[in-house]
Amino acid sequence: MRTLATLLALTAATPAFAASGPFFSLHNTNFIVLLAFILFILVLVYFKVPSMLGKMLDKRADDIQSELDEARALREEAQTLLASYERKQKEVQDQADRIVAHAKEEAGVAAEQAKADLAKTIERRLKAAEEQISSAEASAVKAVRDQAITIAIGAANDVIAKQMTATEGNKLIDAAIAEVDAKLH
Repeated sequence: MRTLATLLALTAATPAFAASGPFFSLHNTNFIVLLAFILFILVLVYFKVPSMLGKMLDKRADDIQSELDEARALREEAQTLLASYERKQKEVQDQADRIVAHAKEEAGVAAEQAKADLAKTIERRLKAAEEQISSAEASAVKAVRDQAITIAIGAANDVIAKQMTATEGNKLIDAAIAEVDAKLH
């Protein structure tokens, strides 16, 4: 029942029923609006507005198509540049890896060389220290011998001086002079 009432209200409320009198009369506003609309459409057709609108729309479509083509070309160029930069970046990364590997290799060689040089230096210093020790030992032994000789000579002088008389001393001196004379001539 409600739908029937709604349908009846919609059909009863049309503009054609709002005007009184015959439809094809200049006193009917609906007829005047219809004539104005038809006249407006005819004026639009006479001045070729639909073709102008079509041309404008076609031009706009062509502009959009050219922008899309340009965007595609730019995208392809950007992809080419991106691929080029990625290739270059990969090459640079490879080169950096090679440089790092070479540097590590050189560092290893330098470390081995440094170890060898250090070993040689330690060996030389050990030899020098051993030589210094043996020299110091020889010097100490010589000093002890010299001191022992000096003490022995002093002791022998004391012993000889106590045991020897003046006549025996003169005989020893004469014998020493004769021996030196025989060896010199």
